[in-house]
Amino acid sequence: MDEFKACNLDYFPENILIDVLSYLSVRELVRAGRVCKRWKRLVKDQRLWRVVDLTAWKGVTSRILWVLLRQYLGCGLRCLRLRGLLLSARGGTFLSESWLKALSTKCPRLSKLYLLHADLRSLPNCQILPRTLQVLELRGCELPRGFFSQSLPTSPAAGTSSAGSQQQGKDQKGKRPSSPSGIGIERLVFNNVPSFTDQHLQSLTSWERLSRLELRDTFRITANGLRSSAAKDGPCGVEGLSRLKFLEIGITGRQGYQLQMASLGLGAGWLGLEELSLGGKEVGPGLLCASRLKDLKRLCLWACTLSEVQVVRSCRMLRGLRQLEFLDVIFQPRQSPAVVEGEVGGEEERGNEEAAGEDSNTDENKTQDANNPFPSLRRSLAVLLPSCTLVFTNCSVQINAE
Repeated sequence: MDEFKACNLDYFPENILIDVLSYLSVRELVRAGRVCKRWKRLVKDQRLWRVVDLTAWKGVTSRILWVLLRQYLGCGLRCLRLRGLLLSARGGTFLSESWLKALSTKCPRLSKLYLLHADLRSLPNCQILPRTLQVLELRGCELPRGFFSQSLPTSPAAGTSSAGSQQQGKDQKGKRPSSPSGIGIERLVFNNVPSFTDQHLQSLTSWERLSRLELRDTFRITANGLRSSAAKDGPCGVEGLSRLKFLEIGITGRQGYQLQMASLGLGAGWLGLEELSLGGKEVGPGLLCASRLKDLKRLCLWACTLSEVQVVRSCRMLRGLRQLEFLDVIFQPRQSPAVVEGEVGGEEERGNEEAAGEDSNTDENKTQDANNPFPSLRRSLAVLLPSCTLVFTNCSVQINAE
């Protein structure tokens, strides 16, 4: 018993201590390194620095970033989350070109970068970011005009290339040249970035690996900008964002901005686009154009108010749809028995009778309706899209005051 009382943390093996230290924040972890020499060595273990979140540490400056990079961050870093000084009264430069170059050198496995309230206008372009990045998320950031432009380096031997190589280039016409020095980002997220414009969107067409693009509260994106960046057949093959498989457009933020209805740009079609997510004020315009997306397989509608008529009419032409998801959607009550004309009229009348019977059910059936808030909509879509899976998450039905 006396031996047990004399035990302290020094008796624990290092792997256990590292697991304990993993629950600390970055700021607490740095302080723990001052306890003793052993802890100073343990704190630098790269298993503790795989995912680094500095967004909660509001006092982070460029000096602290240099200290963290020189003493702690290394080859183990996979994900980095930073909060900039855009909303800070102190101001000043936060992300410098020299720091980003050092980050690329010392952290060769960094694949995810999340920037919150960062002012990127002092940087030349996005090529200064680590080339190992696969995911880049910007929230509340400021961008320079040509930030996403990609300038491919030219070698001195390019001008003296042989005629045979020129002929080979002609044979491969229509295919984009793959450059190992190009941007390798596969997922790009914009959340409340007012400075993101159509020009930035057009610059993304040179990104060869971009497969997911999420535009949330990007008020300056217009329908023409989205239309010009869409993947389409051109004289040299597929032009635009040809690698894109997932696109999200949503406007749910603050008032005061003119609604651009950017999702109307989908009316020209989009080759290869398999997943579409529409949110807020972009749901209505987007549903009008969804039928033009011939390769669409999954559709998600979120943070909006919909009627059964609107959903059924919009999905009537989406025969290839495999999954339809409703997230945080408020459904309007049915106004008339005949919601859909033509082929599903009889089915809708039967749906009305069953819905009327369900209204008089007990509380047990009300619990079941929480997972299926609009049974008649599910039945209507089952007739139109028999191969489509419906998902309702946190949805409700609007109740009139009458």
